[in-house]
Amino acid sequence: MAIRVKAIIGSTSSTSHNLKLIQYMKNRYADQLDISPVFVNDLEMFSIDIENTPPANVRKFKDNIKDSDAVLFAVPEYNFSIPGALKNAIDWLSRGGDYTLQNKPGFIVGSSIGVFGSIRAQMHLREILSNPALAPTLLPGNEVYIGSVHEKINEAGELIDQATIDFLDSVVKNFIAFYDNTRNTVKA
Repeated sequence: MAIRVKAIIGSTSSTSHNLKLIQYMKNRYADQLDISPVFVNDLEMFSIDIENTPPANVRKFKDNIKDSDAVLFAVPEYNFSIPGALKNAIDWLSRGGDYTLQNKPGFIVGSSIGVFGSIRAQMHLREILSNPALAPTLLPGNEVYIGSVHEKINEAGELIDQATIDFLDSVVKNFIAFYDNTRNTVKA
């Protein structure tokens, strides 16, 4: 049975390379991972004033993430960090007392047209996710930074760079082993 993974798309762009990457992963790993993209585009801005009575779209977003075996973050880099819409979504996930991400197995991928492939954004994201109110259990040592992604993905949204495909295959394999180990540890 495939692991149910909710992939939080950190970009709000309709032509997002990170969304294309997630769609590619959804197709390539369908027999192992049941990946569903989750969008942050229309979430109300977080405010402590509405924290305990969040709007319907926020409740739906949080329930969507909660209803998964694992979480995957697809992270672009804006101004050397994560996009504001993604930060807002994470703020919602950290509040309300339901600890939506806490101990949920996860991993991070990111791409950009620049050569660094969202390295700084992912470093910031990892720091943010270390907050005890968030605290997913992230796959260590398997950072996916796909630089110059526009040269590695074709018009159909398929990765065409074999080294990138091979690396992504190894990360997914490592995540599945990590997930199985994490789940077995929790059951023990």
